[in-house]
Amino acid sequence: MPTVARSLPSIAVRRDGDIFLLDCGEGTQRQMMRFGISYMKVKAIFISHLHLDHFLGVFGMFETMGLNGRKEKLKLYGPIGSKATFGRKDFLEIIEIAEGGPLADFGEFSVSAFAVQHIPNSFGFVFEEKERVRFYEDKAKAAGLKGKMFSEIAEKGNLKVEGKLVKLKDITYSQEGKKLVYTGDSAPVPSIAKAAKGADLLIHDSTFASDKKEEAKETSHSTAEDAARAAKKAGAKRLLLTHFSGRYADTSLLLSDAKKIFPNVSVAEDGTRIDV
Repeated sequence: MPTVARSLPSIAVRRDGDIFLLDCGEGTQRQMMRFGISYMKVKAIFISHLHLDHFLGVFGMFETMGLNGRKEKLKLYGPIGSKATFGRKDFLEIIEIAEGGPLADFGEFSVSAFAVQHIPNSFGFVFEEKERVRFYEDKAKAAGLKGKMFSEIAEKGNLKVEGKLVKLKDITYSQEGKKLVYTGDSAPVPSIAKAAKGADLLIHDSTFASDKKEEAKETSHSTAEDAARAAKKAGAKRLLLTHFSGRYADTSLLLSDAKKIFPNVSVAEDGTRIDV
C-alpha cells in the first residue's frame, strides 16, 4: 500500500531522452511530474505482473496522453491477460508475454523477460546495451583520423588516410554495454541470479527484513538478505532494494540486513536517481 512517504512501484529508465517504465503503480504520472520525467516521452511500459499495485497508474496516464494529443505508438509489454486488462487506445500496442526471452530491440539496447516466482505469469526484465566499438584516442590521432573519418572507417572497416591504409581493428576495442535488471515481485529463485549475471545494477524485491522469512515465503516475496544473496551470486556491481512493506517507515534495518552479505547496496526512495 502507499504511505505518506512512499508511492507504489514504478521505475523510469531514461536513455537519450526516451523513457521506459518498469511497472506503473497508482499515481505514477504525478510522481513523474514531480521529478521531471515526461510521460509524453514514454516509449514502452513493462508490467511485471497483474497485481493492482504494479499497474493501476497506466489508466490515468493513458487518459492524460490522449488529452495531450498523443499519436506516437506506445508499447505495453505485460503478462497474458494484459489485453483484456488495459483496453484499447489508438496509440497503444499491447504485447503479451507468454514466457521468458527476448522482448524488444531498441537499436543500441534490447529488453528481455525472465520468469520469477510470485503469482502465475510473473516476470522480471533485463535491459542490456549492445557491445560498442570504441576508438583508442591516441592510436586514432596518430593514424590521422579526424571529423567524418571516424564514421567512415566505422562503416567500411578500413580507410586510406594520407596514402596509408588504416584498419578499424587496429585503432578500436570492444566495450561491453551496461546491464540493468529488475525482478518485479518474487520469491528468491535461481532465475534471478542467472538473469542478473554481471549486471551493473540489480533492482530487487525486498519486501521484508530477515526476521520475516516465513511471511516472505508465504507471500512469494523476498527479504533484503535474499536480494543480497542474489546480487552476490550474480556478481552484480550494485544492488538497489525496493518494494518495501508499509511497516518499514525506517528502511535502515533492510539496508543493514543486505550489507552483511553484499556491500554495494542502497535503498530506493521516491525520487531516487541512479546513473548506470
